Amino acid sequence: MTEKLSPPALSLLLGESRAMLAYGRYLLKGLDHRRLPLGNGQPVLVLPGFGASDVSTRPLRRGLARLGYTSYGWAQGTNTGMNRQRREMLVTQLQAIHARHGQPVALVGWSLGGVFARELARVFPDQVSQVFTLGSPINGDPDANNVSALFRLLNPKHRNPDREAFFDRINAPPVYCTAIYTRQDGIVSWQCCLENDGPLTENVEVTGTHVGLPWNPQVLAVIAERLARRSTGECNA
Repeated sequence: MTEKLSPPALSLLLGESRAMLAYGRYLLKGLDHRRLPLGNGQPVLVLPGFGASDVSTRPLRRGLARLGYTSYGWAQGTNTGMNRQRREMLVTQLQAIHARHGQPVALVGWSLGGVFARELARVFPDQVSQVFTLGSPINGDPDANNVSALFRLLNPKHRNPDREAFFDRINAPPVYCTAIYTRQDGIVSWQCCLENDGPLTENVEVTGTHVGLPWNPQVLAVIAERLARRSTGECNA
């Protein structure tokens, strides 16, 4: 998928305000984890999206912890893009978690965090069990989103997207990769959130907004079901 795509329509962007209503439901009801399969302490590292921090992924991490997983935030403050120091810290964190648990780490990345997660898995596939991307711009067109202008403002050395590098990253890393997306996404064109078909890739649609993905009960269910399934050695459905 490399065709020219447009950013999500203004109506979808405005619809992102519904994420706050969804957050209110989360505060009242949680993420409905009681019916989901349980983990056994397996490590999961959750990376936030652009402009967000571990605060935004706390609902998802808490849901995973309640299911019996050991969930970690990235502990690097606000995600304003990748740089050498951030890359080194992510590698160090992945290796430390892997050594602490003595097993590969599942990576969950929301939006830009999913791009980071895939690249970690590409370089260290032996230390990563699987990757989940939530509304992440991993395919299609690097400008088919409503945040490119802000990203370039905060990253002046990267004003023009490196399209060749972007296309080089489209192929999934050699681990199980599940792309979770919503057609109501007002931030990233949903077509850009899909993995190409392959033996280790899967695309799963949920309903809701881009901003609300970290506190979307459907997202927790998708992750929990695949964490449990693949820990027993089963393949993609």
